[in-house]
Amino acid sequence: MVTDKIKFGTDGWRAIIALDFTVYNVGRVSKGLADWLHSKGPNPSVVVGHDCRFGGQLFAETTAKMLCANGVKVLLAKGFVSTPMISLGVLMLKAQQGVVITASHNPPSYNGYKLKGSHGGPSSPKDIAAVEALIPIEVVMPTESLSYWEEKGLLEYINLEDMYVEYLKTKFDFESLSRSPFKMAYDAMYGAGQNVIRRLLPGAVLIHCDDNPGFKGQAPEPLDKNLKELAHTVATTPEIKIGLATDGDADRIGLYDGDGNFVDAHNIILLLIHYLCKYKHMTGKVVIAFSVTDRVKKLCEHYGLEVEVTAIGFKYISEIMVHEDVLVGGEESGGIAVKGHIPERDGIYDGLALYEFMTTEGKTLKELCEEVYAIVGHFVYERNDLTLDNNLKNAIIKKAADGGYTKFGKYGFNRIETIDGIKYHLDNGGWIMLRASGTEPLLRVYAEGNSKEETLDILEDVKRTILS
Repeated sequence: MVTDKIKFGTDGWRAIIALDFTVYNVGRVSKGLADWLHSKGPNPSVVVGHDCRFGGQLFAETTAKMLCANGVKVLLAKGFVSTPMISLGVLMLKAQQGVVITASHNPPSYNGYKLKGSHGGPSSPKDIAAVEALIPIEVVMPTESLSYWEEKGLLEYINLEDMYVEYLKTKFDFESLSRSPFKMAYDAMYGAGQNVIRRLLPGAVLIHCDDNPGFKGQAPEPLDKNLKELAHTVATTPEIKIGLATDGDADRIGLYDGDGNFVDAHNIILLLIHYLCKYKHMTGKVVIAFSVTDRVKKLCEHYGLEVEVTAIGFKYISEIMVHEDVLVGGEESGGIAVKGHIPERDGIYDGLALYEFMTTEGKTLKELCEEVYAIVGHFVYERNDLTLDNNLKNAIIKKAADGGYTKFGKYGFNRIETIDGIKYHLDNGGWIMLRASGTEPLLRVYAEGNSKEETLDILEDVKRTILS
């Protein structure tokens, strides 16, 4: 059998179901993981679970069987779980590793395989590379049943949803939140967070909180274009003052204010820094991915906080959080972690923190955003994902890397950064960034301007320039 080498991307291995993401290939990855775990020490244990995506249970059970067959103890989650539930479970159960079968926000045709470290967050880039290097080209698939491994003591079932819910009750005052003057609407995007808000905030308005493994054909990514029903619900229901959305595995966040206006991840990161530092008197470094707005630096300068910028991929942020005192770590894509929680993205936790902020201060999300803008100024961010042939995508990135662009339409730039992708700092104070997706045939074009009209115009000029 001839098979391709499996490569992990920014956040795990992802591929199209039945084409490359197959039972056999999941077995190969799990064999590589087992060999790596045994190289690290005796009697390893792994927490394994899957989200709501098609085939999740089958692939999680395949993972469990291969690990058990190679002498690894498996703690297998019953039912679907979120990625933060796996990370929390690894930490609380003192396991050596976590595996979550998920393709996160990718289209429904994809599934994926994420690795979580013993610290309760993404495995380090070094560990991921070591596992990847041990993935065999061919593997013998185990034939024993799960009940066989359970009888042997190598498989144990666990309830991670209950563990996660009870943990959140120690972090937030849900009696107070249930009496909040600001009603919440929550859109799970048919993802793995759907039961949590139902259990903790029974008064919330729930959207897409039922099981649909194909997500009704929509990629479960919490962007404004994918959340029109949530936006409409918030905008047309006077008592609803916050709309929360999470992605397929509930580690990313999207928000709406009471008027139904989208609050993007840049603003969420700013709000969390503002809340934790000014109102809760917490300190620590702020760590952001390369694609996050420079307004974060301005806010941190205001509060005297150190800032570090990383390559894109939460594993880089998490690694810093494990070793240093970090207040907030965040990505443009909506993956954000905060001090006092695990070093992991968690859309539900972040949403509850901001709901707590609103409730305790008696202020709307819009009012809290204005507090931040008073410090950093107003700005508008947009992103355009261009579906392009991989050859064209790579040619554009190469041209950019070689200095082939001197301006984008009417927009000139004065500085370029290349930490991860190519970022152009514009003469008008905004910025443009070009970065190729590692998992899909997409070229991501990021832009920030001083108004929505200007930002959309920047994106249009970039598109015309790079495709001409």
